[in-house]
Amino acid sequence: MTISGVITADAAGTWKLGDLPVHRIGLGAMRLTGSAAFHLGTPSDRGRSVAVLRRAVELGVNHIDTAAFYFSSLRSANELINTALAPYGDDLVIVTKVGPHRTYTGEWGTAARPDELRGHVEENLRQLGRDHLDVVNLRRMSQDSIAEHFGALAELREAGLVRHLGVSNVEPRHLAEAQAIAPVVCVQNRYGLDAPRGAATDDLLRICGEQGIAFVPYFAVAGEGMEQGANAVTHDEEVLAIARAHDVSPAQVRIAWTLHQGPHVLAIPGTGDPDHLVENVAAGALRLTDEELGRLDGARRSGR
Repeated sequence: MTISGVITADAAGTWKLGDLPVHRIGLGAMRLTGSAAFHLGTPSDRGRSVAVLRRAVELGVNHIDTAAFYFSSLRSANELINTALAPYGDDLVIVTKVGPHRTYTGEWGTAARPDELRGHVEENLRQLGRDHLDVVNLRRMSQDSIAEHFGALAELREAGLVRHLGVSNVEPRHLAEAQAIAPVVCVQNRYGLDAPRGAATDDLLRICGEQGIAFVPYFAVAGEGMEQGANAVTHDEEVLAIARAHDVSPAQVRIAWTLHQGPHVLAIPGTGDPDHLVENVAAGALRLTDEELGRLDGARRSGR
């Protein structure tokens, strides 16, 4: 649970993505490419990003979330992962996603057509240097139905290019639609103390718990900037008070609150900072009291 006094990822407990066990605290790779990966901000320091990935694995992180469209002007998250961690350990689970499309200049294109998803999967395989992908999430864009897109991924699963499938940015009806085609091992939706409340996502959290599906929030710690992946820069009074009581950072309280939402909930905070990485992993050992959780839930309901 500790290495030289540093808390490791197993402190958060474990869950399974299909048949793949992972610690409930993982690492989101988007921030590794720079300060604003989706908007081609300042590129990251390559050596520092590689060091963060290797340190994460040393600390027991065995769930890394990435995508081929995570890149800045000089950095690709998948290439950094390949450089830092290949040959990959048997217990390391790399989760990627497909659906959005970016040109090599960084501009967003239209959502991928179903017949383009094989190319997206093969690009992830090439960048990561793998012969199959552990988990691929279909990121829903604006389409009302995901059946055709998810069906295309199910065919790639049958072909052995993908081991497990997940869905992202969905409502309960999309999950049910996907499950009628192939098993779903995880759902990725935006969720956190600062995220706008929505009945659909709250229902998904419950449904996933009932069915044993991993629920993986993204931007659980993001404040201003949201999709740009910025760290939270504002914290409500309850978060600050609880952070002071435990002598931890507000971000650690937010991660701990996320993990307290159920044993099936995983956290994938992203960072390109080695010190923040250690803090994020340590948040898996932070146990909030029922009274503290009630105060945070109350602040969330009131929108503070």
